[in-house]
Amino acid sequence: MYDCIIIGGGIAGLQASIQLGRYRHKVLVVDKGRGRSTLCQGYRNMLGWPDGVSGPELRRLGRLHAERLGIEFREAEATAVARIADGHFQVMLDAGQGAVSGATLLIATGVSDRYPDLPGLEGCLGRTIFVCSDCDGYESAGRRTVVLGSGVAGYGMATALTYWCDRIVYVNHERQALGSERLSRLKELGIEYIEEEIAEVLTGPEEAERIGPAAAASPFAGQASAGAVASAAASPSAWQAPAGAAASAAAVGGRLSGVRLTSGRVIPADIGFIAFGGNAVHSGLLAHLGVERMENGHIVVDPRSKMTSVRGIWAAGDIAVHSQQATIAMGEGAQAAIWIHKELLKLRPGRSAASGEALLR
Repeated sequence: MYDCIIIGGGIAGLQASIQLGRYRHKVLVVDKGRGRSTLCQGYRNMLGWPDGVSGPELRRLGRLHAERLGIEFREAEATAVARIADGHFQVMLDAGQGAVSGATLLIATGVSDRYPDLPGLEGCLGRTIFVCSDCDGYESAGRRTVVLGSGVAGYGMATALTYWCDRIVYVNHERQALGSERLSRLKELGIEYIEEEIAEVLTGPEEAERIGPAAAASPFAGQASAGAVASAAASPSAWQAPAGAAASAAAVGGRLSGVRLTSGRVIPADIGFIAFGGNAVHSGLLAHLGVERMENGHIVVDPRSKMTSVRGIWAAGDIAVHSQQATIAMGEGAQAAIWIHKELLKLRPGRSAASGEALLR
């Protein structure tokens, strides 16, 4: 029996596990090993990483940190959740791994971006192709920018990027109708609009790995796992951002040079954004338990505690209702963990009333 089972080992889940580990709770993180943080090759707006950090590296460091605190990890996918007779929760795992039980649950299963299976696309994610204008619109400043999108979602991304960039091409890959008003607005903003399918994402030569001084100073820097970041002494890339734009961050390959359309036409670009809409919100696991969700699937949580509408279940990160950023996910993970700890104090017999009441204020 675990004090808490965390479903999802991304940024929110890892930060929560670290906080709970520091409370010395018995915690299991169930992680299927694929999500936004495994695909993103460069978080560049995160405190302490001025040259960026890749999602896989941040996850590696986070897991190492959590394991030092006694947190257990299970590489599996949670397939079902049930509330059992004593009020605890049972989580069924795939691949014949059976079930695990916990007094509380934290759901940090996140969101998966919808995008077509285009050659070259995934290798650029978080390097030169991004999913969020708030997080990475800065990277487009002074650069040729292409939006790979669909209908209104792509339109919204293209217009948002005009805050930073004045050389934008929007390729409506799925040819979803925009309407005359939106088409006129694109023209007013100087955004080139193309309604045609994309055949492939074109990339340039791979770049040398580069990390900044913040990464080199990490207390875990000498404990690299297979595939982790190379030495900080690696030669910097010759590709430099133009004046006023952010420098290339911790990139290996993934240098966008443009997109090729099905007609054979090539659209040159330095930076890209994807915006296809219809992202998958991984909250279905809780539907039968009565957890309140928005129409789009995001879980409604208490803004103070991050508890869902069902007592004993919390949600943090992109799965909840808020702006989807890694830094916010990190904060929500810690916040949820604090309130999970308070709940566990009430569930544990033998705790003095004074200690419990002090923490529950």
